Amino acid sequence: MQATQQQVPTRIVVLDGATLNPGYSAGQSCGDNPWDEIAALGELSVHDRTPAACVLERAAGAAVLLVNKTRLEAAVIRALPQLRLIAVTATGTDVVDVQAAADCGVVVCNVAQYASDSVAQHVFALLLEITNAVGEHSRSVREGRWQRSPDFCYWIRPTIELAGKTLGLVGHGRIGARVGEIGHALGMDVMASSLSRSRPALYPSFRWESVEQVFAEADVVSLHCPLTRENAGFVGAALLASMKPHSILINTSRGALVDEHALAGALACGRPAAAALDVLSVEPPIDDNPLLAAPEAVITPHMAWSTLAARRRLMRESAANVAAFLAGRPRNVVTSAERIGVTTANGR
Repeated sequence: MQATQQQVPTRIVVLDGATLNPGYSAGQSCGDNPWDEIAALGELSVHDRTPAACVLERAAGAAVLLVNKTRLEAAVIRALPQLRLIAVTATGTDVVDVQAAADCGVVVCNVAQYASDSVAQHVFALLLEITNAVGEHSRSVREGRWQRSPDFCYWIRPTIELAGKTLGLVGHGRIGARVGEIGHALGMDVMASSLSRSRPALYPSFRWESVEQVFAEADVVSLHCPLTRENAGFVGAALLASMKPHSILINTSRGALVDEHALAGALACGRPAAAALDVLSVEPPIDDNPLLAAPEAVITPHMAWSTLAARRRLMRESAANVAAFLAGRPRNVVTSAERIGVTTANGR
């Protein structure tokens, strides 16, 4: 009787899993977002981070690579003959040379819309920090200022009511639309500019306008568009100068949409009055980024996407992408590299 040939498990390698499942250490901890669903699909190796010099060594022999910010250039892809799938654990696929992958018969997939609610929530965390200065006031209480106050209350700076203000959205996809809904719930009028107007809002205080009108008329401008070669740095001196003196700019999209030197100069001149940013053009930022020392700039470390709920959705969808590919039914396939993304200081 002929012996049954044992099937060799698919080799799956995660090149940079630290942000998706922080705290994971092979054999010691599963982290808060375990790799179990992906581990069940093959022979899994997980690396927290992979320097460029180690990519080929770690990826050798893998049929499936999962990457977030580790770059897979054409030369690397061509040097991995067993590679069949690159599963990007993010929406943007700028870290992968998609054309080179296609030329080598390698499928590229991504995960879209896993963090829409989390990012929209962070937009308002940033906005409310500017309008209500909760952190600044809390620190002042801990420093003893309330105990020394001659009155029952005080405020360090005037707070701002959002009701009646105009929220301007540049980009009106799933995240932009969610931000508009929350703004409307707070009593704001909403205007939006978008290349596609296929997602009109269903509330009456909404209107479509041009990018120029959004910047000129809105009290709060929030960016929700992908980064392309055409719009890199489009938020420059001219658009910033057109904003109202009391206005606020928010960017949770891509740092390179904004000319950072122009924004730092505009903030120094008080137009806009403040900016709140979760993304910068180089991440982690370099020390001489002008926004790090700019007045009235609130900056968070690209964390809007990172709630546990969003990361668990991302893990589930990434596992589903790998499972679908192995079953011969690829999903969320990326066919063109339309987006470009941030540059990272460490080359990832």
